[in-house]
Amino acid sequence: MSSEIARRLSAEGIDPLTLAGVNDGNLVELAKRTGVRVSLRGDVLSLTGPADAVERATPVAQALMDLARMGDLLEPGDVARLVADADRGTLSAAVDGAHNIILPGLRRVIQPKTAGQRTYLESIAQSEIVVGIGPAGTGKTYLAVAAAVDALARKRVRRIVLARPAVEAGESLGFLPGDLQEKVDPYLRPLYDALEDMMPRDRVQKAIETRTIEIAPLAYMRGRTLADAFVILDEAQNATGMQMKMFLTRLGVNSRAVITGDKTQIDLQNREDSGLLQIERILPGIEGIGFCYLDESDVVRHRLVRAIIRAYAEDAQG
Repeated sequence: MSSEIARRLSAEGIDPLTLAGVNDGNLVELAKRTGVRVSLRGDVLSLTGPADAVERATPVAQALMDLARMGDLLEPGDVARLVADADRGTLSAAVDGAHNIILPGLRRVIQPKTAGQRTYLESIAQSEIVVGIGPAGTGKTYLAVAAAVDALARKRVRRIVLARPAVEAGESLGFLPGDLQEKVDPYLRPLYDALEDMMPRDRVQKAIETRTIEIAPLAYMRGRTLADAFVILDEAQNATGMQMKMFLTRLGVNSRAVITGDKTQIDLQNREDSGLLQIERILPGIEGIGFCYLDESDVVRHRLVRAIIRAYAEDAQG
């Protein structure tokens, strides 16, 4: 076709599997999303198709290669997000590296994958207290833990404190089998998982033993002053208003806090008892406190998770 054009981009120095993905999944997704034919031969990525489609696909392909050069693990969902960023005009921010987190001992860079995640990390860097609100899979907890580990590694704080409401709707630990640690571990496991994804397991264990990192039920924060610490309250939608006030008033000198929660998953008997809903009403406008909202477009889990969240939201709206 006379209207078709071809563009060749240099992929020199890029691991072909990182760029193309499993079974060329990334290239297939790029072709599907932009309407061009994509091929990777040696060190050359070729885009062929209608001129307007190639023009649209070129910056996305270039951004994909830039991310691959950073060594990030890429999948088709990342391609879809890059195309969406390009359509919104925010593609350059996706690969500027301004909010990348490089942690000691990791072979890869932890970086925000969506515009919302970039805003979230920017807010964490700028505000002493950040409230991150959004559905499952948007990276609220994971990115907060990454920021905390980064702050600890850079000696900006002396310890990390991670807290969660131990049991939905009231922390009723007495009815669970086992000793105290066995009772609370299942509820704190996601925090351990995030940490172990960013630090070798033996380093995590040593840090916990020396109390450089503390993972505990929210109820155990009462009566303490948390100074020189990066504090994260996860699953905050299940903290009561009283527990939330208790948590916020624990902060001491040189401490930062990130509060994460999902308003669609409140397990308290009375939804309005949620401390997350309460602080959303009363704390905006206070200098040093930032609110960051993530939505289905920021979901970085399986592509179906985004569709499932959207379906539930539409059903709730009737």
